[in-house]
Formats: sequence, C-alpha cells, structure tokens
Amino acid sequence: MFCQSVARVPLFSLSRMNLSRFTRPALVALPGLLLGAHALAGPPAPPVGRSSPKLYEEFCSACHGLRMEGGKGPNLVDSTWKHGSDEASILRVILEGVPGTEMPGFAAALTPAEGRGLIAYMREMVTRSKDPALSKTAELPSGRQKSEAHSYRFETIAEGFDVPWSFVFLPDGRILVTERPGRLRVIEADGKLHPDPIAGLPFVVPHDEGGLMSMALDPDYAENGWIYLSFSDPGEEPYIDTTTAMTKIIRGRLREHAFVDQETIFGIPREYYQKGFVGYGCRLLFDGDYLFFTVGDRWLPHDAQDLTKPNGKVHRIFRDGSIPPDNPFAQQAGACGSIWSYGNRNPQGLALDPRTRALWETEHGARGGDELNLIRPGLNYGWPLVTHGINYDGTPISEHTELPGLESPVRHWTPSIAVSPISFYVGDRFPRWKNNLFLGSLAQQKFIRFEIDENNRISHEEELFKGLGRVREIKTGPEGLLYLSLENVGSPGRLVRLVPDEE
Repeated sequence: MFCQSVARVPLFSLSRMNLSRFTRPALVALPGLLLGAHALAGPPAPPVGRSSPKLYEEFCSACHGLRMEGGKGPNLVDSTWKHGSDEASILRVILEGVPGTEMPGFAAALTPAEGRGLIAYMREMVTRSKDPALSKTAELPSGRQKSEAHSYRFETIAEGFDVPWSFVFLPDGRILVTERPGRLRVIEADGKLHPDPIAGLPFVVPHDEGGLMSMALDPDYAENGWIYLSFSDPGEEPYIDTTTAMTKIIRGRLREHAFVDQETIFGIPREYYQKGFVGYGCRLLFDGDYLFFTVGDRWLPHDAQDLTKPNGKVHRIFRDGSIPPDNPFAQQAGACGSIWSYGNRNPQGLALDPRTRALWETEHGARGGDELNLIRPGLNYGWPLVTHGINYDGTPISEHTELPGLESPVRHWTPSIAVSPISFYVGDRFPRWKNNLFLGSLAQQKFIRFEIDENNRISHEEELFKGLGRVREIKTGPEGLLYLSLENVGSPGRLVRLVPDEE
C-alpha cells in the first residue's frame, strides 16, 4: 500500500518508479516489498468464536425465554441484574454461575470472549425493546428546553439538505454545508439557502457511508481562501459502476459559485483502493499549521495495525499536505509518515480541548464498542486486537478488551450509539457550558455533554436530547451559539442552533 501526500520530506528514492500519472503529490511510504516494511504489519487475526444469538438460543433461551422475556429464569429485558449489572459481574455469573440457584456456570462451554459477546447481544436486545428503532425523526420541540446547566430553545437556520455531513462559517456571514451525495451548498448571509450547489466539485462515490464528508477552512482563510474537503474517491472508470474507493482530501477556493484551484492534499494511487463503501473516517481538524484527519479501516481490520497503510489511523500533516518531520513515524522506513495514532477502527470525530490542546477522537465500534479516545502521538488504540464490540454476525472479534501497551478508551458504548462528531464549546452565550465537550450520535440520535477535568477524565455526563435527527456536525458559531447539522430520518436534513432561553 502507498501512503501519498504532498510531502516535503523524501524518505526514499523514486528513480525506478513510473510516477507519470502523479503531478503535485509525492509519495511518503512504499509497500513492504520495496522497503522491507512487512515487518511493520500487524499480527495474525485473533481467533473468533460462535454467534452470540445462536449461543443465547442454545444456552439461555430455555430459562430466560427466546425474547429474554423470562420463564424458568428471570426476565432479562427489564435490566434488573440481581448479581451486578457491570460487564465483569455479568460475565462472572455466565462463566461461574450463581451458587445456591439454578444458574449454572458455562466456563466449560464458553470462552470469555463468547461470554462478552452474549452480554453485548443481551444489552442490544434490551435497548431495542425499550427504544424501538427510530423510523421517523421527531419535530424540533418548541419553547424552552432545560438542561442541568442552561435553558435553551431551538432555531432552524436552513433545511432541505440530503445528509448535511459538515458545515463551516465564512467571514462574510455565509455558511457552507456539505451534502453526502456530493454537493456543496451555500446558506447566504440573509439565511436563505442558495438553490444551486457550488459547481466544479470532484465526483464522489455516494454509496453506503461514502460521499462528500468533512470540510474545514484554512486558519488563514481570510487571506488565502483555501477550503479543505474530504470524500470517498472512486477508483475505477466508469465511475458510476466503480467497485473500489478510498478516502481523499483536496483543497480549493470559491470563485463565482465554483470550486476552483483544486489541489490534492492526501490520497493514495487508485490501484491500491479497496472494495466496498464503508469505513472512510474522513473528519478534518486544524490546529494552527497542522491538519489532523482520519481514515477508517475500510473493513480491513488489521490494516489498522499496519504502519505501511493509512487505514485505521489518525493522521497529521501540514496545510499543504507535507509531512511534519516530528510526526512519530515520519523517519521510520516504510511507514506512512502522516500517521499520528493507529489502531483506530473508523474515526468519526476530532476535537481539540481549547485549554490544553489535547486531541480527542470518537470512533465507531463494530457491534458495540463505540469509543471516545484521548489521542496521543504514536500510540496504538488497539483495533482489532482489543475491543468491547462483537462482529455483526454475533461472533467475538477478540478475546481481549484491554492489553498492555494498547490504549483503552476514556468512554465506550455497548450497544453502539454510532458516535459521530465531537466539539468543545468555546462561546460565551452558554457560560456554564464553556469548554464542555459535546458529542452527537447517529443510530440513537443522542446529543451528550461531557465535563472534562484537568486530568482528561470525564467528571460529569449529561444527555441533552435524543431522537431529533442523526447528528452529523457540531460547532460553535461566530456569535457564540451552538450549531448542529441533523440528518433526518424520512425527511430532509437541517441546520439548527441552540439559543439561550433562561428563566
């Protein structure tokens, strides 16, 4: 696999390679065949177990009912766990049984990973029973809404979007919004949505999770006009029938309602694109001269452990795509020099703490195991060697939820809530929310507030609302209000903001 960007730090000779198809970008890593980088690849895939639904049917349903409604054994749907509700307690009951009761231990029949898979499956069923899948997004509530720290109300800025994945505020009062099918829309300064998308955008793969995704303005946008976009780039022609794709980042400028002066900032040669249309990552975040971005594992789990490949990583580059020489693997032969952290399954959110400049990240687990991580340079966040999730077919992914040398999440969710964007609130209109971390989710449409202490620990958590749309982006507006883009189920998406409404 190649890892390609606009590099200014050459790591090897390209004299024997035909690079005629590439213009501006330079290569920053070669496959193991050329540089012996095979030594950097991850270990063999961990063993997997049997399907959790089948294990439940075989070992549990006779006592607890096919739908966990109870029978000879207690009802499991009511979440009343008599011997402890945390994972360790439930796993102990499953493997060791409960002396003096009719609950036997299954240590001889189940591995610990299969036991954790059963726990994830049961919790998933409990969640579904109490909160059936949302088939239609609720209308925004009117009037005052109360949180623990502030009262607020909703205001709709614009609506009619097809999956509004990201947005940015321009200095002239306009707002740009990306729509996942591949359109860049403009909300004019008067609040009206321009009827025509921006012309000249590249073709994207609008399948499954693919499309036009994150957007960021250059920190010096007022002087240079650069706008950065991430998207799923098609790997074959004709594009409409493409079977491969990969994450790509470009930048360009707006001129006469067109996206011009386009340059590739990150990409890999198309012959190394992967099949399938999921796991792109694609979040963008600036920190001064540095651009952080994410690439998902593209459903090739062990690529997340392979330093020769960009998949399953958080990356850091300069604004022009070149590699900072102090990146943790920039001087390591064969490694992608842009890698900042690895072992990240499908990173969907990035945020910098304004007080400490600590980098936070959210990533999708598989079936369970969504994560909120504190990202530090060069560290391994474990996927797929450790996880709290299971495979989508119900089988275990790994025997381990933690291992020495691998970073554990600050917070994880099973069942998955499909964590997506995160953002620290930096305005003054909600003073008691100042520097709080806000998180949105897709599947459960949650909007959660975290208070983070000086040791980068969660000191408090509050769910503000749920069921108002799949939260795609969160940002503090120029006037200090909190903005969200919501993908609505069964109706067009919208951009909304939270406005103080104190008593």
